[in-house]
Amino acid sequence: MTLIRSLVTQAVTLVFVLLTVLLMVAVVLGATGVSDKILSAYVNEELRAVRQSLSQRIKDPVELEKALEQVRLELEKSYGLDRPWYERIPSLILRVLTLDLGYSRTITSFAGSRKVADIIVERLPYSILLVTSAVVISAVIGINFGLRTASRRGSLFDKLISYTAAASYGLPSWWTGLILLLVFYFYLRLLPPGGIMSTPPPTEPLAKVLDVLWHAVLPLMTLVTVIVGGWAYVTRTIVLNITQEDFVTVAKAKGLPENLLRRRYILRPAAPPIATNIVFAIAGSLGGAILTETV
Repeated sequence: MTLIRSLVTQAVTLVFVLLTVLLMVAVVLGATGVSDKILSAYVNEELRAVRQSLSQRIKDPVELEKALEQVRLELEKSYGLDRPWYERIPSLILRVLTLDLGYSRTITSFAGSRKVADIIVERLPYSILLVTSAVVISAVIGINFGLRTASRRGSLFDKLISYTAAASYGLPSWWTGLILLLVFYFYLRLLPPGGIMSTPPPTEPLAKVLDVLWHAVLPLMTLVTVIVGGWAYVTRTIVLNITQEDFVTVAKAKGLPENLLRRRYILRPAAPPIATNIVFAIAGSLGGAILTETV
């Protein structure tokens, strides 16, 4: 019962925080006039398309302007510009909570839908698969290198990995993606340049899975390259801080074997912060990697 009560409390708190954040964003955008400017830009953009269509049927400029004004009023009403910003807040929050995010003007789903919600639902699993896999692989590699460098502090291996980790952490994902794309697609012709599946996609289930994995190799390499350095450096720092604790010094003075010392007195205290970082990284991976996926 305690666990259930705790989960319910956390869920209610999360919903409350979400509603509060949405309300604050809506108030800030409305009070500063930003939301009106954004919606007005949408109206003007749609009016341009309507003008081109109507100009082919209505030759009289006066009648054309009257028709456009009528369309403008209808668009402003549909976007809520005929009401004050504070009256639009409840409907705005409701639309966000129900994933009614409007329509895309440039991107469509595989089924041809322009609804933003359909596009997100369709592509979110692939983003989660890509970014979460990159986080897990980077964590495994980075933690391993971090532990090894911490145990060889000051050695050539430690300096090499530390410099490499710092360089990796500072690499922009979009630049790294472009370089890998240039090497592995344009020069070596080993990997596809983008997309989720080949065109036309395979029909066999196993072939389809392998095709998706093949297309994920290049963005996965990009993400691992820019993420792994941070894991190595953070792990090294955590382990080095623990090795300077008094209980580790006492254990060394007792003459305990190196493996036992590392496993019981260093890795065990280092595990909670490392595990916490892994959990937060996996949770953050649900947001995807827009730049890497776009490149």
